[in-house]
Amino acid sequence: MGFASRKRPSKRLIFSGRYHIFLPVRFNKFMEVKMADVSTTKMSSKGQVVIPENIRKKLNLKVGSQFVVIGEKDVVILKNISPPSLNEFDDLIAEAREKGKQAGIKKSDIKNAILKVRGRKG
Repeated sequence: MGFASRKRPSKRLIFSGRYHIFLPVRFNKFMEVKMADVSTTKMSSKGQVVIPENIRKKLNLKVGSQFVVIGEKDVVILKNISPPSLNEFDDLIAEAREKGKQAGIKKSDIKNAILKVRGRKG
């Protein structure tokens, strides 16, 4: 089924003991948000948006928290990102080393690739 033929979900508001909002996220997948989690904010002339205190507390957001910002039509999504822990980083390095070994890549190949990208001869 092509992009144009996919049916776009509509925003819905339903009642089931509490109010919930269903926001369309990627075609037919929905993200359920309780009304208690919904706040409004305004953008400043510099493009700054304040994340309401209740949401900052709930998500444990601190000064300097970093986000990926995604914009599509009339939807803006802020996704909190954080660097991997040292254990996660060690796991990523071990996995990369194993895949490099399986592919037959040597340390000298990596060194030469880095030098090439930096504009030096390898």
